[in-house]
Amino acid sequence: MSAAELERRYRRLLAVHPWEHRRVYEEEMVAVLLAGTRPGQTRPGFRDTIDLIGAGLRARLRVGARGFTEPAWADAAAVTGVLVALVLCAAAGRNLLDQLLVDPSLPPPVRPAGPDLVDWLRVAGWAAVAVTALAGLPRAAAGLAWTGVAGWLVLVGPGVAEQPTYVVDTLPQFALAVVAAAALTVPAPARRAVAVLGVRRLVVLVAAGLAVVSVLAVSRLARPPFQVAADSRTVYVLYDLEARSELVIWLYVAGLAAAALAAVATLVSLGRPVRRRVAVLLAPVVALVLVIDTALAGWAVSTAHMGHAIALVPAQWLLLVLVPPVTFLAGVLLVRRREETLRMVALGRAADRERPVG
Repeated sequence: MSAAELERRYRRLLAVHPWEHRRVYEEEMVAVLLAGTRPGQTRPGFRDTIDLIGAGLRARLRVGARGFTEPAWADAAAVTGVLVALVLCAAAGRNLLDQLLVDPSLPPPVRPAGPDLVDWLRVAGWAAVAVTALAGLPRAAAGLAWTGVAGWLVLVGPGVAEQPTYVVDTLPQFALAVVAAAALTVPAPARRAVAVLGVRRLVVLVAAGLAVVSVLAVSRLARPPFQVAADSRTVYVLYDLEARSELVIWLYVAGLAAAALAAVATLVSLGRPVRRRVAVLLAPVVALVLVIDTALAGWAVSTAHMGHAIALVPAQWLLLVLVPPVTFLAGVLLVRRREETLRMVALGRAADRERPVG
């Protein structure tokens, strides 16, 4: 009974190894492990446990790394890199226009002084990332994207202690920059994003970004002028949109919704393997935004009411750091399990069709 229990526990430890490895070597490894045990031993030794778990994790990492060399991952990475670069360029352009265009709803003392060099560099930098990636210069695109990541760390990172609210607010853009840089670093054929997306999809994505920036710029310019006492007419506000007419607000919303739906429909029209992987690559940013809007909502409200920065506790920073990679790994596992299930179903159907009737 003790030998059977020991073998069962060894097999449980060997489950850390990938199935492909266990299918070939499991019986041999169990035999070697049992041959080296002491009389009466019922549990694997500490050293054997550490060695088996370590070897299994290393094997899984090697298998996982090979999986990212699949054409579907390379295609998804190329598309995601360009897509995120366009999104970040649009966000930087919107911020630049906010500095250039005078907001009539703000009193003169609090109006922005104008864009600085960093505002111009952000727009030019992410535009250059998109252009170089589309032009078939992936190394240049990846280098520029990683420069953007380093720029955030240098300019924004030091504010963790004194300006945690600003740091947290810009974390989604930082996460997007990391996703773009990592995606563009994945080896892929030159101009692969153009080949996968096609010119029509690419035009739609660029037009959607320009439409969003344009709607927000128009809504900013058309805001009611600043009048505190003299004007008592109703002003409608929806997030960052502001107008005297409710109809105008809904026109803004319709324009933004149309641009968003066009971009989503363009991505949905991609092949399923690429589409799934693009979703996995973007999921960490979505998860980070949800964490900030839910788990840190109370902290943000308290900071706004207190009038001074409230430091995040280590557990909150740990949550912000761990959620994106955990989300990504979970997405990778779900995609692999889904596609393996579909593959097995297809094999079963093929076997049924080849089986003779009667």
